[in-house]
Amino acid sequence: FVFRSGLIMKPVIEKARQHRKRVIYANGEDERVLRAAQVVLEEGTAEPILVGRPHVVDVRLRRYGLKIRPGVDFQLVNPEDDPRYRDYVDLLIELAGRRGVTQEAARTMVRTDTTVIAAIALKRGDADAMICGLEGRFERHLRHVTLIIGPRQGVTDRDLSALSMLISQRGVTFFTDTYVTVDPTAEEIAEMTILAAEEIGRFGIVPKAALLSHSNFGSRDTASARKMREAADIVKIKAPKLMIDGEMHGDSALSELLRSRVYPHSSLKGEANLLVFPNLDSANIALTTVKTMTDALHVGPILLGTDKPAHILTPSVTSRGVVNMTALAVVEASSRA
Repeated sequence: FVFRSGLIMKPVIEKARQHRKRVIYANGEDERVLRAAQVVLEEGTAEPILVGRPHVVDVRLRRYGLKIRPGVDFQLVNPEDDPRYRDYVDLLIELAGRRGVTQEAARTMVRTDTTVIAAIALKRGDADAMICGLEGRFERHLRHVTLIIGPRQGVTDRDLSALSMLISQRGVTFFTDTYVTVDPTAEEIAEMTILAAEEIGRFGIVPKAALLSHSNFGSRDTASARKMREAADIVKIKAPKLMIDGEMHGDSALSELLRSRVYPHSSLKGEANLLVFPNLDSANIALTTVKTMTDALHVGPILLGTDKPAHILTPSVTSRGVVNMTALAVVEASSRA
């Protein structure tokens, strides 16, 4: 299992080594980030920038027996005293002044909210990618990322989505949208499917998408089933080279034998590796349940659709998970350079 996860991440890590980008970590005082920063430097996958108070970072590095030092091995952004403070405040007001952020609020946010600091650094070009979310609620971090970084060209705020990868004994499976959109429309599902397929390609894997439903190739005619059917049609028009079909049951997605019994003319061949769910409830429940039942390794969530690589992890992430997401962020940044 460990060997399998290493094989999956190997091409991503190799690409990251070739391009070494600057990755800023909002939770720079967290033990997992500190340990990940040392591994990242040892593996040569990125140039880490940590947001944190110098005296706290220094004490914790020594406590954990880590050899890296700020100002020598990595850059440290002190939220309490940074010469770019006024520039960061001005940029935040420019970006969010018409969305309810006052001047006083901007000053406070740039001094106290590390996700805001990391996002502004990324927006200004002081970093090439960012990682946050090890503490606090996903939704709060998403709000800041959306406000400051925004969606990439051709994508709207509502089209942002999250892709999660599970590596288990049976192989690699991707799930979307596991963290962002509560009840996406057919158009939004189509957009997230195309973005997810693009991301899967970074792993050197050919995406095979199944749009899931309680309906199996027309067995039910509910609004949800029609939505997934419509989304599949949209994807086939927008991304004709992507192997996709739906709507279908989960077992039909994972078994070509079962699928052929229900609908022998399916355009999906073999086992689907990208499972697209009709709403956030079904996607997140499936992800967390399967992850626990199979003792799988979760890589992600990978935030899709942002203008620059910005990823919001979860409080349960391990230091190795941070390392993996760093490599992904670097590869993503290099592909946009």
